Amino acid sequence: RIYVFKNVMAYRIGPNWNATVPEIESALAANRFVECSPGQDKSVGWTEPRGVAHGPLLESVGGQWIAKLLIETKAVPSSVVKRKAELQAKDIEEKTGRKPGKKEQREMREDILHSLLPQAFAKQGAVMVWLNPKDRLLAIDAASTGKADEVITQLVRALPGLDLNLLQTATSPQTGMAAWLLATDPDELPPTLSVEKECVLKSGAEDQPMVKYTRHVLNTDEVRKHVRDGKLPTQLGLSWDGKASFVLTDNLQFKKISFLDGSEPEAIGAEGDDKFDADVVLSTGMLGPLIQDVVTALGGENVFAEAASSEEGPPF
Repeated sequence: RIYVFKNVMAYRIGPNWNATVPEIESALAANRFVECSPGQDKSVGWTEPRGVAHGPLLESVGGQWIAKLLIETKAVPSSVVKRKAELQAKDIEEKTGRKPGKKEQREMREDILHSLLPQAFAKQGAVMVWLNPKDRLLAIDAASTGKADEVITQLVRALPGLDLNLLQTATSPQTGMAAWLLATDPDELPPTLSVEKECVLKSGAEDQPMVKYTRHVLNTDEVRKHVRDGKLPTQLGLSWDGKASFVLTDNLQFKKISFLDGSEPEAIGAEGDDKFDADVVLSTGMLGPLIQDVVTALGGENVFAEAASSEEGPPF
């Protein structure tokens, strides 16, 4: 598999940003990924989403734009740094009779860390970015808000004037998921969504227990009692139109996305560039309607005040 989103955090692109593919390509090229230098612990930059050296940094396939952020980190175990610093401090005390102060110890640890970085193994991780210019939607394949925030920072840095707002719905995802769990009649559920067998319920109080269901039928009185007692869903497994399954979170993240019944792009059988193009067309072609249906099920998009005061952004 070359490319399929497994997670989605979705953002609305502001109405005043209208960069072209060549403009974005040029901007990303100025922030191209370069491997960590021997004394560097982290490097972040854009790389070819198709995986072909010296290829475009922004791929346009069927009107959908794909970019790829590469993050390389090198880590030295803190226990190693601490042990070496303690030995160095002990040596100084034995030779001079003076115990290093806090500032000197901190500087020693920093020096030791930098001396060990050239020996540290580098770890790389890639994050795919999907821009739908027609619908003014941007999606990041990130399972955590921290990772998504890092990508957003790099996007805004590379693309001046890019205005992004996290996609929000009129009804909060938690309220919607709670209503779906309380439903006793299938007709009470959104037409293209079905509740699956995974759920996390949490009380608003931190010291209260959490209930987690895995591979468990959720249409039960026990689950409904938990919800009525104030344990609200923070994650809920759902399936969409018999084509995909995913876990929806209380901050409108889509996790563990999986295509069903031969719908997965891998089933197409194409290779090379054709496979990449097929993956992009099929995965974005399914994710767009999936996101739209979830937003509709949650009362539609909660348009931001600044967007509403101008011209309302287009639908998906």
